[in-house]
Amino acid sequence: MRRFWATATVVALGAVGATVTAVRAETARVAPAPITWSACTEATLKAQGAECGYLSVPLDYAKPDGTKIQIAVSRIRATAPEQQRQGVILVNPGGPGGAGRGMAALGQHVPRQVGTRYDWIGFDPRGVGASKPALTCDSKYSGYNRPAYVPTTAEVEKAWHARTTGYAAACAKAGGALLDHMSTEDTVRDIDSIRQALAVEKISFYGFSYGSYLGQIYATKNPERVHRMVLDGVVDPTRVWYRSNLDQDIAFDKAIKVYFAWLAKYDSVYHLGRTAAAVEKLYYQQLAALTAEPAGVIGPAELTDVFLQAGYYVFGWQDVARAFSDWVTKKDPAGLKRLYDEEHPQTTAADNGYAVYLAVQCTDAPWPSGWKKWARDNWKTYKKAPFETWGNAWYNAPCRHWAGDSGRPAEVDGAKAPPVLLISESLDAATPFSGALRARDLFPRSVLIEGVEGTTHAGSLFGNACVDNTIADYLATGALPGRVKANRADKQCEPIAKPTPLAAAGKSAGTVNERLRLQRIIAGR
Repeated sequence: MRRFWATATVVALGAVGATVTAVRAETARVAPAPITWSACTEATLKAQGAECGYLSVPLDYAKPDGTKIQIAVSRIRATAPEQQRQGVILVNPGGPGGAGRGMAALGQHVPRQVGTRYDWIGFDPRGVGASKPALTCDSKYSGYNRPAYVPTTAEVEKAWHARTTGYAAACAKAGGALLDHMSTEDTVRDIDSIRQALAVEKISFYGFSYGSYLGQIYATKNPERVHRMVLDGVVDPTRVWYRSNLDQDIAFDKAIKVYFAWLAKYDSVYHLGRTAAAVEKLYYQQLAALTAEPAGVIGPAELTDVFLQAGYYVFGWQDVARAFSDWVTKKDPAGLKRLYDEEHPQTTAADNGYAVYLAVQCTDAPWPSGWKKWARDNWKTYKKAPFETWGNAWYNAPCRHWAGDSGRPAEVDGAKAPPVLLISESLDAATPFSGALRARDLFPRSVLIEGVEGTTHAGSLFGNACVDNTIADYLATGALPGRVKANRADKQCEPIAKPTPLAAAGKSAGTVNERLRLQRIIAGR
């Protein structure tokens, strides 16, 4: 999936029945050593007084005495009075592939200082960030001069096959044995290892996007270990991952039309068309023009990727609008290039996120190996939803040639789980609302909050009082809104507000807080 900030199951590690029982019994018997904490050195964590450390876990939980890997963790301790404290809460930002140590600072955003009641634990999942080893394959892969996403000619299709096959081969060389142990279930076991290392009976968990899938699997396998759980941007656990990407394509097409309508509303500012249909027509005209003649390094794939951010969330809508307006009205591509560079840096860290995304999703569940099915399904979807379908297809195409063994996705069953808080906006494209409804059904004690008609993905704790205060109440006391009998949200809120453009033409509307938010939510996909 274009990133679920949008995790995987290897056959040997994801098997059911006796094998799982044996692995879990062995894991319980061989408890991990305590974490040795010291002051974090990264500026943002250091400023929060966070502690950092490493946890040693098995590469393969079926061989607990075998090769070990290191999970990088962080902690910001509770400061509330002892009688108010609620234990530890782990946070995952999504991805898969999102680095999570910085998420230990999330507690400061919970209203009424409820966050001070918890020890907040961030961690870089296996293969990610400061965890050792970290998987990287080709830091130049997301660079410029890429083919158009839509394979309108045999040459374009051949070029993408070569690129995606080459990337999978680079990851096979770089990843080695690690690729067979990067599943969601592996990370779920790592989460429980962190719990054991912290010497606590229960944990709370806050998962964004793909992190919601981690939470669902953890609560399925360890319901007695869950205190409280917040899942924002909810993955449908029954459709991982090939089908969920096709679902995502349809949802992104709806979300981008909402953005086109917003651009039309402010035609006096951006001059891109007075109706949503006019703006949409202009976008596809420019896509075709850049296919025929790129604007320097900005071609059709780059333009799609810049606009994709507007499909994920309302943060940064004004920056995309100004950059596109500058291109259309002035033939100045500098703004588009700046946004592309910010969102797709050609760095080892950025490649690490993409490599781990594939390492998890390619092995969590089987993917079709034959191109005929991919082509048939994606052309069928493209006819209904042209905006993102082929970009998404090529993003995931390395899974056709992935070196790690794929397994069966875990079956989610929240019947024994405690009450869980689910959050989603109606038109969330990365994790469509239907997935939140499905999770609500699978967790019969859960409650779902809906940001009605919103398009923002994983937007909690960013100032929406209706949502954020509900989170605070739940984390403080376990209190939740009442659950309705119908198959719908249990509480409805206004969505994250759409921005109002600044009057000053040419001035960037992005703020430092929005930039930080962009990094936290989806980091590009």
